[in-house]
Amino acid sequence: MHDRTPSTNLSDVERLNRLRLIRSDNIGPRTFGALIRHCGDAAAALERLPEFSRRGGAARPGRICSEDEARAELAACKKLGVNLVAPGEAFYPPRLAVIDDAPPLLAVRGALDALMRPMIAIVGSRNASGAGLKFAQSLARDLGQAGFVIISGLARGIDQAAHRASISGGTVAVLAGGQDRIYPPEHEDLLFALLETGAAISEMPLGHVARAHDFPRRNRLISGASLGVVVVEAAQRSGSLITARMANEQGREVFAVPGSPIDPRAGGTNDLIKQGATLVTEAADIINAVQPIMARPLALEEPDDDYSEAEPDAGERARIVALLGPTPILLDDLIRMAGSSPAIVRTVLLELELAGRLERHGGGMVSLL
Repeated sequence: MHDRTPSTNLSDVERLNRLRLIRSDNIGPRTFGALIRHCGDAAAALERLPEFSRRGGAARPGRICSEDEARAELAACKKLGVNLVAPGEAFYPPRLAVIDDAPPLLAVRGALDALMRPMIAIVGSRNASGAGLKFAQSLARDLGQAGFVIISGLARGIDQAAHRASISGGTVAVLAGGQDRIYPPEHEDLLFALLETGAAISEMPLGHVARAHDFPRRNRLISGASLGVVVVEAAQRSGSLITARMANEQGREVFAVPGSPIDPRAGGTNDLIKQGATLVTEAADIINAVQPIMARPLALEEPDDDYSEAEPDAGERARIVALLGPTPILLDDLIRMAGSSPAIVRTVLLELELAGRLERHGGGMVSLL
């Protein structure tokens, strides 16, 4: 039982240049993709970064990762047994590759074949109840026996219970920090144990210590790589509900385990059920829901944001920037009001982003910083 997408392979030079690009200032996965589509390849994008940031109004160009820095990271990864893989390459989780903000390079290590098998995410409260921990373990074990890989965030509580119960069948830990900066530190033993039959993935560079804003970024990888997300226990406004929301945005299935209405740890899961999440009391509820999805072929889709010949003049740039402000605006509305082509508007937004002046929000919204 495997998920498959067409396999491609980067050259060593392109991998090095892509690493330099994603490690440069003001570049995230979406900006990276826009640059590749605009410039053709990573080498051309690196050459044009100073020009783009100047046009976007930057006082000085952002830092560009040097070739020496990138080579040093590749060497450190090799020493740790970490591979940096791109969407479409072997051992890049196929379902993760099709989300619109997939990491351009993903750091992977362990028994990498686990990354190519269908995954179910199990997440929940760090301060879990005994009953919640027991159910997460039972669910993970049953799903593992059915051939699924369990993916979670290596956190305390529900995450670690799901990982530990599914080690024999294979489990994937998604790290918020670098592959050499495990959080929480007491789960280092768990990570090393699961690497025997499963894997660990991260989009962060080695040495990166996880900070608060890194955990939602990690959560989109958990949901993106999976067929669906099971929330076992979650208080209202918890991180697990962020994962569930991201799963919905990515077109993944959302499952929730009901709990007592007087237990605050069940408030979020009960609300998810009210909002349409599939109620789960056993593994069969999940298996029956995802089987039709597994029968559909996976394919990497090309974005429709064409940047060809998009070079805005000063007047167009000024008009588009004037329409932006601190209040988020829908990209489609911005294009309509600007009266410019979609390619021109996207190019101006790319320039602003590289200058550190643009913020992207969910649902295709953007605002000026």
